[in-house]
Amino acid sequence: MHKGLFIVDFTQEAEDFLMLDKFAKVVSRSKADLTYRQLPHYSRSYVDFSSNNYLGLSQQPEVIEAGIAAARRYGAGATGSRLLSGNYELFEEFEAQIARDKGTDAALIFNCGFQANSGVIECLTDKHTLVIFDMLNHASMYQGVFASGAKLKRFQHLDYTHLEDILKDAVREYKDILVVSDTVFGMDGDIADIQTLIGISEEYGAILYLDEAHATGLYGKGGYGLTKNFDFDKEKVIIMGTFSKAIGSSGAYVACSGLIKDFLIQKCKSFIYSTALSPFCIGAAQKAWEMLPSLNSIRQNIMRRAEKIRSALGGGGSKTNIVPILFKTTEEMMLKKQILEANGIIVSGIRPPTSPTPRLRIAVNATHTDDDIEKLIGVLA
Repeated sequence: MHKGLFIVDFTQEAEDFLMLDKFAKVVSRSKADLTYRQLPHYSRSYVDFSSNNYLGLSQQPEVIEAGIAAARRYGAGATGSRLLSGNYELFEEFEAQIARDKGTDAALIFNCGFQANSGVIECLTDKHTLVIFDMLNHASMYQGVFASGAKLKRFQHLDYTHLEDILKDAVREYKDILVVSDTVFGMDGDIADIQTLIGISEEYGAILYLDEAHATGLYGKGGYGLTKNFDFDKEKVIIMGTFSKAIGSSGAYVACSGLIKDFLIQKCKSFIYSTALSPFCIGAAQKAWEMLPSLNSIRQNIMRRAEKIRSALGGGGSKTNIVPILFKTTEEMMLKKQILEANGIIVSGIRPPTSPTPRLRIAVNATHTDDDIEKLIGVLA
């Protein structure tokens, strides 16, 4: 079985272990090596640098009221999949709006980013396809490749010379090639060279798939993602983004050509066999989406505060509101996380295998004040 960020490898377990024994041993091992995951319980009195609510829109009255209005009109739940009873005009109106703002011919809404990435990549590829990844792509995209049986090759993070070297060899063997990358990387806060990705993919006849989960709302013209800044072939570029981060709701979208949308409706299992999103989530997300172009001053303040953290603490190659503070050991990182919590600050502690290096992941958002930034720096410095 593939080893990845999200797949448990049981092959090392003794063959005579019962399934539950295997599960228990994995849990026990994770406790011993400090990778054990627990659901946190924090009060609202903490200053939260772990949240992906980048623009603070999940608490905006206009966004909440729009969600309530949609629920009152259509109901609390969608009641079925989009292909059965759950396809309301609300969905199709929002999809048309997303396509216009993303510069594509069509868009399709999914229930979450993981479902979109894993389901779409699985749908688009098979054992005859070569998929080429930035090695730090999100786990959901890896899941899609493993599910489809496609051949996977990875290039070093942000190394587009390495990508091109793989493509030069690949075109001799593969007719179907999919190049996949995040635009903003959620653990490192660095940014892909989108223009180079577009150019290389076009040169070698590959389809390009870009994940804008962490870019949607914060970056690009009007806040509609970094791809908004570039021209691209609408038939050969597919863009995923989410409503669960800067948009402040739940769900995801895939912006694409009309052909790709039609194909996904026919064949994408994660879309076909899922009950549609709650109308509340769609109503709230659509309102937040409409607000994005008016939020430039908020975005500027977020970036200014993130830069202040980088200037004081470092942050690797971060160029965004996501600032990682790297540690040599998980023990050292977890101790610093506990010190932050004792000072009323929540920061995500990220451990292998989720990221290759233990880190505190600082996510600056619109709710933070300059005093919050100073307090964070004071504890970490």
